[in-house]
Order: sequence, then C-alpha cells, then structure tokens
Amino acid sequence: MGNVMNRVFDSSGPEGKVRGTPQQIIDKYNQLTRDAQLSNDRVAAENFQQHAEHYTRMLGEAQKEQDAKREEQERQNRERQAERDRERAERQEREGNHGDPQSDAPQQESTDLADAPQPDVSEAESGLVETPESKPKPKRAPRSRSRKPKAEAPAADQTSEPAQTGEAAE
Repeated sequence: MGNVMNRVFDSSGPEGKVRGTPQQIIDKYNQLTRDAQLSNDRVAAENFQQHAEHYTRMLGEAQKEQDAKREEQERQNRERQAERDRERAERQEREGNHGDPQSDAPQQESTDLADAPQPDVSEAESGLVETPESKPKPKRAPRSRSRKPKAEAPAADQTSEPAQTGEAAE
C-alpha cells in the first residue's frame, strides 16, 4: 500500500471533490453524513457513510501493514542483539574471563581507534609518504640576548613648533 497514511487523495464524492489524507477525508465524509442526517436526506447520508467507510478500510489496511513492518524490524533487532550477546559470551570464554565476576556484565567495545594498540611498523613498510609535518624538527641555536641598537630618528626640524605640554598650554 505504500505510504497511504500520509498520502493526499482527491476523493470524488456526491458533493464534489474532497481532498486530504485518508483521516481528513474520513472526518469530512463523517461531517457530511451528520449534515445529511440533520436535513433528513437518508440517501445522501448513506452515500457519505459508504465513502467514509472506504477510506476507513484503506487506512486500516495501511496501519496493519505498518504494524507488521514494525514487528518484523523489532524481531530482526532482537535476533541481532541475541547474536551479539552469544558472540560476546563466546569471546569472553575464549579469553578466560569466565570466572571473573565482571564477565557477567556486558562489556562495551571501544570504537576509538586512538585507544587501540598500534602495530610497530616502519614508514617504509607502511607505504606512507613522509611529509614535512612528520619529520622531527631541527633544534635551533639559542638566540642572543643582546639586541642591535635601533637607528636613531632624525633630529626634529627647527622650523616646526615644539609640542606643547600640559603646563605650557594653560
């Protein structure tokens, strides 16, 4: 049935088109049924009721399919979890942790590669290319503490006015 529950339908009923999801169409036809009953139009009321029933059946089938899919996924998840638990128990038995009191508790596997022990492989064996970042940095000679004197600024031009200090400005 696909995704019927959220799909938008155009229903051609006796009063014209009704557009919406199956639940919206059901609600609209139920409202039209009540309106027809209030106006004592039994034929129209029955017609609207049949249209609502059609979409109710469609919606029910879609919900059954969705529930079946959900149950199947849950069953598969339970099977996968049981298989992981069996593998974990077998691995613990092989490692000799069977008598360890912590072996009964499920152990979380580390997925962090940085924590895993790295094999001792030279760069030539690994096929990696040496980059400038991977090379050890050469040691620099210590810097001299004495600094060269800065060149003195040229003498101020005598024709310009001297800068005024706070006292002279008053």
